[in-house]
Amino acid sequence: MKYYGVEAEIAGVDSIVFALVFLGGVFVVDRVFGLFTPKGKNGWLLFAVPFFLSLIGTLAHGYGMAWLYRSADHYLEFLSFGFYLRWAILALAELLVALLALVVSKLERQEEIQQREAQMLQLSKDAELAQLRQQLQPHFLFNSLNSINALVGSQPQKAREMVLQLSEFLRGTIRKDSQSWISLKEELNYLKLYLEIERVRFGHRLVVDFEVEPSLEDSKIPQLLIQPLVENAIKHGLYGVTGAVKIDLKCRKEGNYLILEVSNPFDPESAAPEGTGFGLSSVGRRLYLLFGRKDLLNTESMSGVFRVELKIPQYQ
Repeated sequence: MKYYGVEAEIAGVDSIVFALVFLGGVFVVDRVFGLFTPKGKNGWLLFAVPFFLSLIGTLAHGYGMAWLYRSADHYLEFLSFGFYLRWAILALAELLVALLALVVSKLERQEEIQQREAQMLQLSKDAELAQLRQQLQPHFLFNSLNSINALVGSQPQKAREMVLQLSEFLRGTIRKDSQSWISLKEELNYLKLYLEIERVRFGHRLVVDFEVEPSLEDSKIPQLLIQPLVENAIKHGLYGVTGAVKIDLKCRKEGNYLILEVSNPFDPESAAPEGTGFGLSSVGRRLYLLFGRKDLLNTESMSGVFRVELKIPQYQ
């Protein structure tokens, strides 16, 4: 403006006022299109709002400055001459801001939708994990109660002993958080309590051999992950067999994985005991919900031995 002969004081005030009008228009456009997304027939608002808002801003600037410097003829002439240029600059800037506000708003909404979907998925996984845990305890409890019922008439002392063992086992497991991880040592202690219950029923015929390195006892695993596998091994290894049966439980470390292996002998010619298959399926489903992988549970049947292998990632 000084180049076109406008006094420095007037040019400075004009620049400041126009800059404020510019910032005010940008702020309004950003707020409008940050909260409102025109769709379909309302698409014309994307152009109309910046157009009319810039027109109002340019007019307000022009009339305000004309009233303030009504005696400066040369400035008034310059102000009138530059009206459309100011309007075009303001309208273009506000249109660009409107487009940017729409893009940013859509990106933020997409991020919010993704976060909500992730939260809903996590809540669904947590709910299913809790449901599996709730199913696991009654499943084990019903089996134990059936065994106690069978012993009450013929061997009441063993039935009483089994009730005491069962109460001790449930006291330690029911109070635990279903989402918590525990050390391998704690899990094996619960497993040994469970085996004491089963030994009341099977006596010397049940032999379980533990091969666990002491250095692995602090490894973390989901609670009650091994017990369904051992229960499955007992059901398929001892039912229908009169002699002693040895079940092997081995633990080792491979890289960032804790490897748990449960193996039991079985008679391939005998009919499989009735059951729902809940043990293996529940463990596989829990691993999938926790890690999103289906390759962490593997089974193998060879030469009269059934083997189950678990791979549990160990995060540092």
